[in-house]
Amino acid sequence: MPHDAHDSPAPESGAALASLLARIEARTAVVAVVGLGYVGLGIAGAFARGGFRVLGIDRDESRIGQLQRGEAPHHHLGADFVATLLATKRFAATTDASRLGEADAVLICVPTPLGPGDAPDLADVRAAAAAVAATLRPGQLVVLESTTYPGTTREVLLPALTAPRTPALGAAGPELVCGRDVFVAFSPEREDPGRGPMSTETIPRLVGGLDEASRTAAMALYGAVLQRVVPVSSAEVAEAAKLLENIYRAVNIAMVNEMKMLLTAMGIDIQEVIDAASTKPFGFQEFRPGPGWGGHCIPIDPYYLAWKAREAGQEARFIALAGAVNRAMPDYVLARAREALAARREPDDVVPQGDLLSGARVLVLGLAYKRDIDDVRESPSLRLLDLLLKAGAHAEYHDPHVPAVPAAHGGLPVSQPLAALRSVPLDAVRLAAYDVVLIATDHAAIDWALVARSARLIVDTRGVLRGVPGVVPA
Repeated sequence: MPHDAHDSPAPESGAALASLLARIEARTAVVAVVGLGYVGLGIAGAFARGGFRVLGIDRDESRIGQLQRGEAPHHHLGADFVATLLATKRFAATTDASRLGEADAVLICVPTPLGPGDAPDLADVRAAAAAVAATLRPGQLVVLESTTYPGTTREVLLPALTAPRTPALGAAGPELVCGRDVFVAFSPEREDPGRGPMSTETIPRLVGGLDEASRTAAMALYGAVLQRVVPVSSAEVAEAAKLLENIYRAVNIAMVNEMKMLLTAMGIDIQEVIDAASTKPFGFQEFRPGPGWGGHCIPIDPYYLAWKAREAGQEARFIALAGAVNRAMPDYVLARAREALAARREPDDVVPQGDLLSGARVLVLGLAYKRDIDDVRESPSLRLLDLLLKAGAHAEYHDPHVPAVPAAHGGLPVSQPLAALRSVPLDAVRLAAYDVVLIATDHAAIDWALVARSARLIVDTRGVLRGVPGVVPA
């Protein structure tokens, strides 16, 4: 596969690097993937399809059971993804981290959520690093793919790997030296669930090593199965580039959400404004508003840089403002719902005391954070439902891809009323019984004509029913 640049191994890297590069070239190298979420499974599939033997490791026994049965844990991967992966005879899934010693290359693809005070929570990265260190041997390549702040690979991963205590060398064995004995790099994932025809193999991949030899090893590994591999000068550059990609999206999502609120107050259709602006062939990229932000990357990653910036005595003002706007969107949506309910009251109706949503029957359409996937991580729909339940509404949801609310969200248990919810069927009688229907996710599988025809009051955060009389934009 072509590279964007050629790297020569450092002279001091010696036989360990040469042996690793030879195994990669011959496709006899074993690749271990730690963390089999949508990122880990994506890259595991690319290496298995590319002719490498892949060992998938995850501590979630239920997920390993699914994979061993040929079941896809993520809807967007496709019903036959795992079966096809197993059919290669080059993929095995296990919870046994001691088997990491079998691998020539270890890719760490674990979650990096937020902790208290929006600080980075690297517990899973540290646990993965400890597991890798326990079996680390000379000649192995370790790559961190999890999105994180600049410096994590060098300051957190490397010390765990190179401390002089690897059982493979014996208790008194020599310290492993990065760039000579082992090789360490950062290569950020760029998966985008539900994006469409773009596969893991076709998405350009950044690679930044902790030294020249590590970069050379990582470039060779990814270049064996990916169409384009882009070297950068350091792991820190690769870490910062991934954050920039996601902060760019977070800031623009916040900007268009704020524009929606401003223009709605002026009686101007934000969707038509975006359509008009999109006719400009340069200097403008289309972003669409919604009920907030969702997914692992956009609501989480900007705060990693903000935290690191504070360490350097700097303030990430755009990140803070984007976060404030996007986190406030569910409250704005419910304010629009209250306004819509108030506007529908007849002059002789009894004016209810307290919150207009108290006692109202409300249906949220879509639980996933974006269309046509089953991923609910950081979904604004969860926040909408939580706020509705706390307001006293009789809230339900429908999502053709998410049959039940997950027991945990953002690493924490969801509230008991929220955890009890299951996706309800969608039919004309049920739709007509709701006081308000909130469109939160524009899944293609939802019969929008049925919704428009049957619901009494619709509040639309996605513009999916724009132009339909009586639909309230939010």
